[in-house]
Amino acid sequence: MTLEGILPVWKPAGFTSHDVVAKVRRILSIKRIGHTGTLDPQVTGVLPLCIGRATRMVEYIQELPKEYEAVLRIGLSTDTEDITGTVLEEVPLVSLDESQVRKVLESFVGDIEQIPPMFSAVKVDGKRLYELAREGKEVERKARKATIHELEILELNLDQKHPEIRFRAVCSKGTYIRTLCVDIGKVLGYPAVMESLIRTSTGNIRKEQCLTFEQIVQMKEEGSLQQHMIPMDIAISHIPSIALTDQETVHSLQGKKIALAANRVAHADASQTIFRAYSPDERFLGLFEWKSTSHVLVPAKVFL
Repeated sequence: MTLEGILPVWKPAGFTSHDVVAKVRRILSIKRIGHTGTLDPQVTGVLPLCIGRATRMVEYIQELPKEYEAVLRIGLSTDTEDITGTVLEEVPLVSLDESQVRKVLESFVGDIEQIPPMFSAVKVDGKRLYELAREGKEVERKARKATIHELEILELNLDQKHPEIRFRAVCSKGTYIRTLCVDIGKVLGYPAVMESLIRTSTGNIRKEQCLTFEQIVQMKEEGSLQQHMIPMDIAISHIPSIALTDQETVHSLQGKKIALAANRVAHADASQTIFRAYSPDERFLGLFEWKSTSHVLVPAKVFL
């Protein structure tokens, strides 16, 4: 049986996202695999892999909010903005109180701007920033917008020399938690670094669903891996759905435009442009773009 769908992998420390793809390719002997969001090597957590035709869903899953659990250490800074880097500054004593910390973290909820760290994969003049950083170079970076949907303090250890704050963050694609830690420290009046980071979810794919490499090997040998994979349409359930008739289903699989009355899409969200389409027997047909001016659904990604 050909494997297809979203494989929720638990990325271990020491692996890049591309390393994970390469390893799973070897385990499954499948070439068509794509990951849905880069994680730094030292970061662990949820890394959904799209297998087979599900690789066509990568762009939609990448756009989903991510949830993280991080530990922020206050009182020192590094060149990488995390604890693995070279220490650039350290203060002998940090004095903070809980109400102050809570107030500052609350101020970061909403739309923010971040300057990408030098140790990141952002390209400047065709070269990745981490490549320049390894050459000892620092270049000017433009601020980027990000959105912090939720920011919750999980644990506070303020009585030690370098206080630690463990928090949960739900944020938009492209948010740098390392930089968020540094910026929180700045508002508190101290240098700060990210001590650890775990990605606990990507969209509706949570850590509880993830499989280790060892589990993937075992399930492949048992022939049970497919049942642990997430169907591609379920992974993008944030996109509204629409039910087609038998005739419309035939037309959709032929790649034809489908004329629809406006009230057929109004029940979902008239402002939406992309819909998941289903046949009368609830088979996922693909993604279609709604053209409100001409009242037609145009095939975007059809699955025959």
